[in-house]
Amino acid sequence: MKLIPQLLQRLLLAGCFVLAATAGFAQSQSLFNGKNLDGWKIYGTEKWYADQGELVCESGPDKEYGYLGTNQSFKNFELTLEFKQEANGNSGVFFHSSIEGTKITGWQAEVAPPGLHTGGIYESYGRGWLIQPAPEKEQYLKMGEWNTMKVRVQGDSVTTWLNGHEMIQLNDAKIGAADGQLALQIHAGGGIKVRWRNIMVTPL
Repeated sequence: MKLIPQLLQRLLLAGCFVLAATAGFAQSQSLFNGKNLDGWKIYGTEKWYADQGELVCESGPDKEYGYLGTNQSFKNFELTLEFKQEANGNSGVFFHSSIEGTKITGWQAEVAPPGLHTGGIYESYGRGWLIQPAPEKEQYLKMGEWNTMKVRVQGDSVTTWLNGHEMIQLNDAKIGAADGQLALQIHAGGGIKVRWRNIMVTPL
């Protein structure tokens, strides 16, 4: 007679695990479908396009700043993506941002050529550089190869990783009070080309 309550208990427990796993899976979403720019908006005249399952940003004739912003806003999140720099490779990942034309306000996790602080945090139209990685961490960037970046923003806390190595950890009340789009950047000056793939975000 005791087997039935025990069986029910086990079934209920298994159901809870399934629901928890399903809920966790549902939180994570891909921001790039590999085919087109659905879910994104282009700002500026520089080039953004899908190519064989990758998202490409490339300088255009105007050689100005350009941005590709999400239609959604994200406040607390963990973003992971891969990038490969071709040519100059000066770009970045913005968060808590708003864009008008090619003027962007918010914070950037830097993506740049070697020695130029990839993984550091820069405040656009604000305080400028808030934090740069220690010089010995510059070695973790693999120029011309695929790199994995992770950006975690929760409340006032921001942490970035590059290829599994923690680059910076920052606490900033101004960031914690903000909200806004995610965006990828083409830096001004021309000659820039960066490929992106596996762009995943998990709200926290």
